[in-house]
Amino acid sequence: MENVADNLKRINERIAAACARCGRDPATVELVAVSKKKPASLISAAAAAGQRLFGENYVQEFCAKYDELDPSLRWHFIGALQSNKVKYLRGKTELIHTLDRLSLAQEIERQWRKIDAVAEVLVQVNIAAEPTKAGVAPEQLSELVEQVAALPHVRVRGLMTLPPPGDSAEDSRRWFAHLRQLAADITARAVANVEMRHLSMGMSNDFEVAIEEGATLVRVGSAIFGARD
Repeated sequence: MENVADNLKRINERIAAACARCGRDPATVELVAVSKKKPASLISAAAAAGQRLFGENYVQEFCAKYDELDPSLRWHFIGALQSNKVKYLRGKTELIHTLDRLSLAQEIERQWRKIDAVAEVLVQVNIAAEPTKAGVAPEQLSELVEQVAALPHVRVRGLMTLPPPGDSAEDSRRWFAHLRQLAADITARAVANVEMRHLSMGMSNDFEVAIEEGATLVRVGSAIFGARD
């Protein structure tokens, strides 16, 4: 059994140290504990240690945990999302990290309109044009953001990316810097109803580099909960 409390303490210390190195306030970085494929008991252990924000990748698994666990926990959906599954997330997620196409945004709009609420989303960018990864191409990002901005029940709040695998954390730096620049470019366009509040980037192996390059949300799973089966 992983000592989740000790692991969380170490991760939060590393987040604080990374912020100190680049002159950032640690309060500007939030840890998303990625709990996919992990039992509710480990999530409860993390919650008891003070972690309140969790990220899930699979709709069916997320819904089961949502119904079982403390209703005060906060949830982000961070996995690939099919349009026909959006209805199950309606009203349960604080942020969807993986918007990558207009048709998905339109379905989110339909579902959140039913509860007269606004869904906050991040646009996933396929930063290195990898054929096996989801995400909008960087050169098509502005067009998608402007299309989504016209939807009254969806709000773009930033960008997310998964960099290509590398030999070290430093290999991710240029991709994180690229995402930061894309966000700056969108901010400069001053699109109504769009705010580049968040950069979701960095995982267990490279989150400190991501923080140095401007991440506001880091998605850490195995370093908290242990390796997945």
